Amino acid sequence: MRKLVLCLPLLATCLAAGAQLRVTHLTCEGLSDPLGVDNLHPRLGWELQEGGRGVLQTAYEVKVEKDKKVVWETGKVASDASVYVAYAGAPLVSAQGYSWQVRVWDNRGHTSPWSAKTFWRMGLLTPSDWTAQWIVPGVDNGNAPLFRKTFQAGKKIREATLFITVHGMYEARINGQRVGDAYLAPGWTSYNKRLEYQVYDVTGLLRQGDNALGVTVGLGWFRSPLGFPRVGDHYGKENGLLAQLELTYTDGTTERIGTGDTWKSSPGSILSATIYDGETIDTRLDKTGWDKPGYDDASWSPVALRDFPKTTLIATHNEPVRKHETFTPVSVITTPKGEHVLDFGQNLVGWVVVKISGKPGDSVILSHAEVLDKAGNFYTDNLRSAKAQDSYVLRGGEQVLEPHFTFHGFRYVRLDQYPGPVRLEDFQAVALYSDMPLTGSFHCSDTMINQLQHNIQWGQKGNFLDVPTDCPQRDERLGWTGDAQVFSRTATFNRNAHNFFVKWLQDVSADQTAEGIVPPVIPNVIDGVFGSAGWADVSTIMPWNVYLAYGDTQVLRNQYPSMKAWVEYIHKVSRNDLWNTGSHFGDWLYYSPADDNDGRAAVTDKYLIAQCFYAHSTQLLIDAARVLGRTEDVATYTDLLARIKDAFMHEYVTPNGRMVSPTQTAYVLALQFDMLPESLRAQAADRLVGNIRAYNNHLTTGFLGTPYLCHVLTRFGHTDVAYQLLFQDTYPSWLYPIKMGATTIWERWDGIKTDGTFETPGMNSFNHYAYGAIGDWLYRVVSGIDTYTDAPGYKHIVIKPHPGGRLTSAEATYAVNYGTIASSWIIAGGQFTLHVTVPVNTSATVYIPASSVDAVREGAGALSASAGVTVKGMEDGYAVVEVGSGDYTFSAPR
Repeated sequence: MRKLVLCLPLLATCLAAGAQLRVTHLTCEGLSDPLGVDNLHPRLGWELQEGGRGVLQTAYEVKVEKDKKVVWETGKVASDASVYVAYAGAPLVSAQGYSWQVRVWDNRGHTSPWSAKTFWRMGLLTPSDWTAQWIVPGVDNGNAPLFRKTFQAGKKIREATLFITVHGMYEARINGQRVGDAYLAPGWTSYNKRLEYQVYDVTGLLRQGDNALGVTVGLGWFRSPLGFPRVGDHYGKENGLLAQLELTYTDGTTERIGTGDTWKSSPGSILSATIYDGETIDTRLDKTGWDKPGYDDASWSPVALRDFPKTTLIATHNEPVRKHETFTPVSVITTPKGEHVLDFGQNLVGWVVVKISGKPGDSVILSHAEVLDKAGNFYTDNLRSAKAQDSYVLRGGEQVLEPHFTFHGFRYVRLDQYPGPVRLEDFQAVALYSDMPLTGSFHCSDTMINQLQHNIQWGQKGNFLDVPTDCPQRDERLGWTGDAQVFSRTATFNRNAHNFFVKWLQDVSADQTAEGIVPPVIPNVIDGVFGSAGWADVSTIMPWNVYLAYGDTQVLRNQYPSMKAWVEYIHKVSRNDLWNTGSHFGDWLYYSPADDNDGRAAVTDKYLIAQCFYAHSTQLLIDAARVLGRTEDVATYTDLLARIKDAFMHEYVTPNGRMVSPTQTAYVLALQFDMLPESLRAQAADRLVGNIRAYNNHLTTGFLGTPYLCHVLTRFGHTDVAYQLLFQDTYPSWLYPIKMGATTIWERWDGIKTDGTFETPGMNSFNHYAYGAIGDWLYRVVSGIDTYTDAPGYKHIVIKPHPGGRLTSAEATYAVNYGTIASSWIIAGGQFTLHVTVPVNTSATVYIPASSVDAVREGAGALSASAGVTVKGMEDGYAVVEVGSGDYTFSAPR
């Protein structure tokens, strides 16, 4: 096990900085040097670095320039705000670039130097800024046509910017080189209402003289068969392209090259490419040099113009999908059926890159799967109708093969056709996922829990592919709302999911019906719209979780109409404040014993669950209204909430506190959402524990009960039971899949049964993040990192670790808007030691497990003598202190 010295490198960095106050990590709209900002008042942020303790910003000064002329200068502003500082200068101009810098003052009397300048570029702010025209192939050019345009730059280019989007997916190329490193662009939104465009700095790809711009457009999510039933052309029937290249020459003049009737189109070598089935490429049909000037395109077809709307175009706010980790196969397996299968050792999402030499006409066919069956054979039944196969025909000689407009969820690849010897070094699996910055780490003394954290992280990577998908391998891959909301708090710890979730929540609003119903899938591509409890509540739960994690009031302001519309819908369909109508998924995939002779199946009444989420969404609406200053709504919905809870008590709870459904999930939701009066809560928690004991210390919860289970146990004094559930390694449990070889979170507690057989193939994903919501408890309870709602976004931090189980140590780091928080504890030699790092410009309340305040030491001295530490007293077995920024080491006898 690693020694718990996680804070020491950070401490060394701070000491090296000495007393020098510095400003780093400047962001605009949460991104570094973003291109395509369409907020007319973009929000700026920065981090402070300074050695010592208790450092706070007291003032800042921001300066923004355009073409070296100041367009906004704040002067010295007395404020501790270092995030979401909105631009308030001269009106910003479409497509123009701006540089900015900041300096700050602190409570020590220090003034920082001006930061280095950083940059943002505005997007195209109105539909009229798009002078380019939508184009489609003039004739049938297959489902991945090529588009091409040559042009001449008559002067030396100072800067060049490409604005581009498609109906489908695209790859753009200039003068033979790929534009950018984004994949599966433009991503997936509710296209008919919101279509993202991307912006690229392409200055380095262009030259004075002849140039060529080429774009391949695949079906993507726009036209691939999706949903239930699989329906193609969901958003349209043509591959459309809209692109606008803006050139600025060194003499200050400008030129614009846009899509229009001078472009040409041709079929390419991609014969088919769909989301579920994979890609087929005949490389003999490659048009070598098609993306360069001088190519003979006389045989290409003219394009056709289309009057597709430009009013739905929006700038891209979230990080793109990019290539990340690569894996070489750990082995090649010959299965009992005699098939050759590559094992990459990790269940991942992406595709395989193949280096190969062959003869013209040779074929390479790769099939993808997550697992091998009990006999060791390649298993694809759980993919349902998804073909999940990439096929290539070789042109001959040495080639590198990879797809463009599809993705697969897999650990194993079967070589259905492959010429020549199989060499492991010729294959490389590439992980694709949205490029959200890594923010969290968790590590402890137990290898199984560390593997659980690994699996949680890889479940998030594989399923955060521009939208939060439920699974990445079968004929589904949809943005199921319930899965996303239960995992949303865990997701914000592992990675900076702010922009990812803000983008997706706008699609939640876009696809919400006029009646307020939130479909179970966003973007909505399935038949039938109904508001299921715990799924549609994503409209209230996720905005609040994003607000807590990032302190962004704007997300509440943007989503408040959606939040309110959902609560009002429930209110409308409820009878006497009781929501007992409609269709609901309930506690999805809860545990039910195979032999249920004694009636122990953990079936929780779906309307009981619905009433709990009705209350929870109403409470979150009240909380959001309070933050936004909507006092009338606070009063209105506070009264409604009281009636909702009264209705719950009359319908689902006996006078002595027993639930109508005596299940773990029923007690968990009632306790988590404060459905019971305080006088009944302790005994309800005891009944929950009794239920767990009745199942031999196993959980029985499904998607809706599991995320809150351990939190409820901890809240009501049963952390020991929560740890027993965490460490349980027989089915059903979090560690059972790990014993069975899982490298990601499974959809079902028993996706692979103890005898090696599988759960029903109709619904059995081995990469499905919902049960990974336990990660939130690992961060917030085991390591103890949390935020207070009076200063969300970790401006006011909680550090309250809960040691327990067989753990002797745990450590976590979490990079927030202000810097990196660290909490690591170890039990050794009868001593509990807690290391804490608090970022500059924040404060923290720290809880140290101890018998008394006098028993606690900080560093080498008494707690009472520690500089920068304010002792608050004892609380439930913890010594409580307040601290400012800096590094601290607390210890007490254990």
